[in-house]
Amino acid sequence: MNRRVAFYAPMKPPGHPTPSGDRRMARLFLDALEKAGYFPEIASDLRVRDGKGDQDTQVNLINRAVKEVERLTLLWGDAPPALWFTYHCYYKAPDLIGPVLTDRFGIPYVIAEASRAQKRLKGPWATFAHRAETAIDRADLLLAMTEHDRFALDRDAGKDQKIADFPPFLDPGNDPPPKTPSHTLRLLTVAMMRGEDKMASYRALADAVCGLDESDWHLTVIGDGPRRNEVEALFETCRNRITFTGSLTDTTLLRQYYEDADVFIWPGVNEAYGMVYLEAQTAGTAVVAEDWPGPRSVIGPSSAIIPRGDAAAFRAGIMRVANTQATAAARRYVLDHHGIDTAAKRLASLLGGLI
Repeated sequence: MNRRVAFYAPMKPPGHPTPSGDRRMARLFLDALEKAGYFPEIASDLRVRDGKGDQDTQVNLINRAVKEVERLTLLWGDAPPALWFTYHCYYKAPDLIGPVLTDRFGIPYVIAEASRAQKRLKGPWATFAHRAETAIDRADLLLAMTEHDRFALDRDAGKDQKIADFPPFLDPGNDPPPKTPSHTLRLLTVAMMRGEDKMASYRALADAVCGLDESDWHLTVIGDGPRRNEVEALFETCRNRITFTGSLTDTTLLRQYYEDADVFIWPGVNEAYGMVYLEAQTAGTAVVAEDWPGPRSVIGPSSAIIPRGDAAAFRAGIMRVANTQATAAARRYVLDHHGIDTAAKRLASLLGGLI
């Protein structure tokens, strides 16, 4: 039986040198496909992304995609893979390759994290938006990773198109050690310092923590970006309780920070889902976030979801979680709902119906 899967991530290839959540999820899907018993092969490294809405950029990438289609057509000959799997397709980074090849070779087409954006069908991204819609329409199976995406996918689904919820996941690694007792309440945040949504989260975070009555607490902020000076200024009234480490790419050291923390705190304004919440819980650290669809979809019952913009409630949530022994429960939630083994079993079941 042919179990080869052509894998493609137009937003950011798995081998791209710059770390990001998108690259990480692409790599996780490759691992999950292997665990599910398939043989994924990266079909193309062509990065199809237009972040500015530039027509020339879009046309150039479409032309490059045509060449990739012809290259893969010659490469596969009369022995194509059993299935094409695309991770992340939306108006800024559509799959320009998969729809053509799946039609040409008559193989099933799957997209994970497909996002529809009808309002982009007019304007600077119109060309790419139409290509993204065409790809999503063509897919035999859509794996919806967020509540927001699922709504639009259901609304515009084709007659025979299958849509399945597929929660974000990660490799949980080994069990964390017991937490070392400390008189200081150890708080942790991991987030980049860029964009309006991230800044909105940082503002909410500063409002909350700088008003903490707890006499002995410390917040470590891991992350960097073009707006770091603005972020640091937000914490001016409690600056002596904050450590800004800058960016951290050492995954072992980052895991240690997660394990050492008593509570992970991040409001999560407009987060798609936020891998940081899963990372924290996997390390045995409960989290506090605001009530947004993304965080809500990946945070277990041992953590705290707080009403948006309520600094006092956020502070109360921190203290409630800090006083609860939630280490085992936080990790168990991820293992049961968002672990890579769970994802692999779900992939095997869903893809088995197509091949």
